Amino acid sequence: MKCLLSRHTLGKTLGRVFQRVSLTLGVIKCKAAVLWEQNKPFSIEEIEVAPPKAKEVRIKILATGICRTDDHVMKGTMVAKFPVIVGHEAAGVVESIGEGVTTVKPGDKVIPLFVPQCRECNACRNPNGNLCIRSDITGRGVLADGTTRFTCKGKPIYHFANTSTFTEYTVVDEFSVAKIDDAAPLEKVCLIGCGFSTGYGAAVKTGKVGPGSTCVVFGLGGVGLSVIVGCKSAGASRIIGIDINKDKFEKAMALGATECISPKDFTKPISEVLSEMTGNTVEYTFEVIGRLETMIDALASCHANYGTSVVVGAPPSAKLLTYDPMLLFTGRTWKGCIFGGWKSRDDVPKLVSDFLEKKFDLDQLITHVLPFQKISEGFELLYSGQSIRTVLTF
Repeated sequence: MKCLLSRHTLGKTLGRVFQRVSLTLGVIKCKAAVLWEQNKPFSIEEIEVAPPKAKEVRIKILATGICRTDDHVMKGTMVAKFPVIVGHEAAGVVESIGEGVTTVKPGDKVIPLFVPQCRECNACRNPNGNLCIRSDITGRGVLADGTTRFTCKGKPIYHFANTSTFTEYTVVDEFSVAKIDDAAPLEKVCLIGCGFSTGYGAAVKTGKVGPGSTCVVFGLGGVGLSVIVGCKSAGASRIIGIDINKDKFEKAMALGATECISPKDFTKPISEVLSEMTGNTVEYTFEVIGRLETMIDALASCHANYGTSVVVGAPPSAKLLTYDPMLLFTGRTWKGCIFGGWKSRDDVPKLVSDFLEKKFDLDQLITHVLPFQKISEGFELLYSGQSIRTVLTF
C-alpha cells in the first residue's frame, strides 16, 4: 500500500529521525572536499565532523553552489587558513542542535549564512547595516568559541566564512543559519545563500535603482545576471550588460538586459562609450567582477553628478586602489555591497518565500547540476565560462 506524506508531515518525520540519529552518532564521518594547500586541487576526503556545541547547529548539506569567491581562496586572492573546507552558498537540513539553540530544530530546512546576524552588534541593530561583527572576512577559520569542528587524518581542518558547505555535514553558529519554508526546493534556493541575493540586493537594496533609470552591469556571471534581475524588478528602462565573453549576452538579454557590449570592440575608454550610447544618462553602475581597474571604470561610467556606482565583486586581498578623487568630488556616490545589503537571518527566509511566490526565477541562473564528487569538473566549467551557476548535490 502506498503511503503519501504531506510536506508538513514529512518535515516532522525527518525532524524526529534526525533527533534520534544525532543522539547516537556523536561524531559523524562523511565526505568533504578539502583544500590542503593554496593553488592545489580539491581532495575528496573522509572527515570527522564533531557534534555541535552550545548555540551551534549541525547541518546535512543537500545542495551547494560553486561561487567565484571559493576560487579566490584557492588562488590566494582571499585570505583563509589552510587546510580548509570552502563553500558558502548552500541549503540543507538541520541534523542536530547544541544546547540553547532556539531558532531551528532537527529536520528544518535551512540556508547557512556567510554573513551572520547576531542581532546584538551595532551593524545588526542599525536599520541600514548588515555586516555583523561575527562575519569572518579576515579568514579566522573557526567558530565563535575559537575552535573547529572538522578533523581529517588527525589534523584540524579550518572553516570558511562561517559556513564550509563543500562537505556532507557542516557545523555553524546559530547566528549563521536561517530557517526557510519546508516547501523550498533546496537545489534551487541554495543560490539565495550568496549569488542571487548578493546581485539582486545590490540593485534593489544597496543601489536603490529607480523606475525608468539607466543601469550598467560590468560582469555577466551568476551575480551579475542577478543584478540584472534586480534592475528589471526595480523598473529600470535600460539595462546594459558588459562582458568580454559574448556567449553570456543571450542569457543576459533573456533575464532583462536591453543590450550587451564587449569592451574589446572599442578603442576608447568604456566610460566614453557608455556616455555616447546613453546621452550621458547612466544613473547606476555595478562592478560584479572584483577587478580594481573595472571598479574605477564603473565609477567613471555613471553620471558625474548624480550617478551611483556599487562595488559588488569581491576585491583581491592586500591590494590598494588608486583613482582620481575628482570622480567623487563632482557628486557621484560610490558604495560597497556585501550580501546585497540584506540582514541575513531576517531577509533570507523572505527571499525564499518570494521565490516560491514566483516573484523571481532562479532556474535560468542554474546551468549545470552535478554530483558532489564532480566538484573539480564544476570549477572547470566556471573557469571556461561555460557555466553561470553549477549546483552540486549530495
